[in-house]
Amino acid sequence: MKNLIVGQSGGPTSVINSSLAGVIKKALESEKIDKVYGMINGIEGFMNENIISLEKFNDENTLKLLRQTPSSYLGSCRKKLPEDDEEFYEKLFSLFKKYDIGYFLYIGGNDSMDTVKKVSAYAKKIGYDIIVAGIPKTIDNDLALTDHTPGFGSAAKFIANSIRQLTMDAKAYKMKSIVIVETMGRNAGWLTAAAALANSKKVHSVDIILLPEVVFDLDKFIEKVKDVMSKKDFTVIAVSEGIKDKDGKYISEITSTLKNDGFNHANLGGAGKIIENLLKQHLTFKSRTIEFSTLQRCFAQGISLCDYEEAFRAGYEGTSHALSGNTGFMAGFARTSENPYKCEVKFYDVDVIANVEKKIPDDMISEDKMYVTQKFIDYAKPLINGEPDLIYNDGLIDFEIL
Repeated sequence: MKNLIVGQSGGPTSVINSSLAGVIKKALESEKIDKVYGMINGIEGFMNENIISLEKFNDENTLKLLRQTPSSYLGSCRKKLPEDDEEFYEKLFSLFKKYDIGYFLYIGGNDSMDTVKKVSAYAKKIGYDIIVAGIPKTIDNDLALTDHTPGFGSAAKFIANSIRQLTMDAKAYKMKSIVIVETMGRNAGWLTAAAALANSKKVHSVDIILLPEVVFDLDKFIEKVKDVMSKKDFTVIAVSEGIKDKDGKYISEITSTLKNDGFNHANLGGAGKIIENLLKQHLTFKSRTIEFSTLQRCFAQGISLCDYEEAFRAGYEGTSHALSGNTGFMAGFARTSENPYKCEVKFYDVDVIANVEKKIPDDMISEDKMYVTQKFIDYAKPLINGEPDLIYNDGLIDFEIL
């Protein structure tokens, strides 16, 4: 018997702990596992031997609370592992030996899969007997190969529902107005595109979607807004925080000096306000900006049942695959049916996933580059379906706190 350790890394989601619950449940069920540990604040915490036992989750009620808890229960980090640093890896693997770790599972997005790749590669290099696996997580939905990523469906659901309710609020007043909604999304516009899910026969408010996959053209944008507002009194413009100009420069850099996060990515934000100011310079309509910010990734009451269940499956089945002796993989999803929607867990070589961004394909972007096609709607709609049975206490959603 060996011990298993699991960590969480990168930006949290509202269902990342459902994946953690899946890992824990399968590990505690297995006769191959002695102890189940959690890293506090990811691999950065593990390097400081900041770990805890996860045995208390043998209790099903505690496990259920964990599943509905947003953000990263174990804490997170943004630690990019070095390419060649023998001292670092020697210390890491000495800790694996000290705690008798035979299974290392890491829950995260693109940069976290880079961690999985490097740890797996070093284990092979020195012939160390350890299983290394990745469990996917990101609201950005930009992990390669997998059909979609746990975390995206719930964030997309939050965006669509929030916009529908903003629309009802705006329609209370009879005036020409525009609401600019800024969503997360550095280089892939999946979340921004999800704004289109707010539209239906009963409520139609989103007419323009500015994606990071498309070069922002001010003249074309202003003409599009004029056309839309000639036909209606109110519209929503969805803007990705990562939209860029023809030179590849983030438009948010126009008014701010950006600092970098731990992975050397620019910290974005403010694109919506810039769009608002540009509209005020060229048009006379009332406009205001709403930035969803971190709410889109931590709003537990907006969890999609599909997302909640699939996040758990990724953790549970990914751990099962690891316990069968497989290493250097990420658990992902393959869509097997459109109607009814069905997906199965599939296992991908982490080497071809790490550091690769999956962007919105051209056939999901409209001809004028400022909206999405029906293909995107059909792809994304099933992912926001259903509501889990959540536990409340005195009107407040309950959480499992570390």
